Amino acid sequence: MADINNKINKLNKNNCRCSVKINSLGVKRGDNVILKDVNLEVKHGEIMALIGRNGAGKTTLLKAIMGRIPHTGDVVFINHNGDKIENSKTKIGYVPQTLSFDRSTPVTVADLFCANRTKLPVWLGHKKETLKKAEKVLHMVGAEKLLNKSIGRLSGGELQRVLLAFALEPMPDILLLDEPVSALDRRGISAFYELVTSLRSEYHMPIILVSHDLGHVTRYATKASLVDETIVLTDIAKNILSHKEVKQAFHLYSGEDLA
Repeated sequence: MADINNKINKLNKNNCRCSVKINSLGVKRGDNVILKDVNLEVKHGEIMALIGRNGAGKTTLLKAIMGRIPHTGDVVFINHNGDKIENSKTKIGYVPQTLSFDRSTPVTVADLFCANRTKLPVWLGHKKETLKKAEKVLHMVGAEKLLNKSIGRLSGGELQRVLLAFALEPMPDILLLDEPVSALDRRGISAFYELVTSLRSEYHMPIILVSHDLGHVTRYATKASLVDETIVLTDIAKNILSHKEVKQAFHLYSGEDLA
């Protein structure tokens, strides 16, 4: 971890730190209610885990925060001075659960990074300035050796580090993670979450994490919210397993619960 922290400490701290308040948010798909009356606040430096059954609306909530789907209610971003930040000026980093692509593609990590930051076709080459940014952010997540590797040859852990690197350029005000370790082994999971935790500590950014693994939640998150169309309850992460609603949602029953 010391190595990762040293890498991060060398980077500029010019990001705008923020917190996010979600007020009475609702999402419908046709006549189906996906989310209703969602109220949630994630403050500076918190890692908020969203937990719940499949189809409870967790990923939909992330998409609403990013402004990718229509919704009722408000998503308000506030800077460290307590002033409102315009949504269009808020930098949001996002790491999806997976990335679907043709594994036979010859596209490299450098190609993908540069294509996302220029209108020039990748076969015309890459600007030195863009490549330097790619090297810098990959170095930050311990993936600098992957710059010229084909994305089809990346392991699950390597791909998630690359996606995290892309989410950190430019450095976001808030980071959203949608089950980012579902394809990783135990070692990869620990390394990924330790990296995310170090980012939170260094940049004091709020992080919202969707996870089905309560062990990861209690170990790495600071708070957790149970989602089931709305926010059922919120508590500090280490206490979340004590709630009967969480036990019911995850079928965690002890002898005392069944008595």
